[in-house]
Amino acid sequence: MIIYNVTINIHESVHDQWLKWMQQKHISEILATGKFSSARMVKVLIEEEMGGTTYSIQYIADSKETLERYYQEDAPRFREEGHRLFGDKMLAFRTELELISEH
Repeated sequence: MIIYNVTINIHESVHDQWLKWMQQKHISEILATGKFSSARMVKVLIEEEMGGTTYSIQYIADSKETLERYYQEDAPRFREEGHRLFGDKMLAFRTELELISEH
């Protein structure tokens, strides 16, 4: 199992609009690609020096190959939409995690 983790810091001025967009549109559209079995959104509980609020959205893929297909077929349009809507008020970075074990 591969976890595609997107960490986003969102500026206060667009926070509520962004949160609604994420929960009501964006996450469900990414899941609708069929490349992820589930997603969870968590709030990072640290105060950022730069301000804003930070969230982590974790999408579960069955393999690295499936995640690569997402990058090729879907990611560009989703990233463009976020940039178009929120511009520099949204700072994102992405990491890939491989589940080793659960206890």
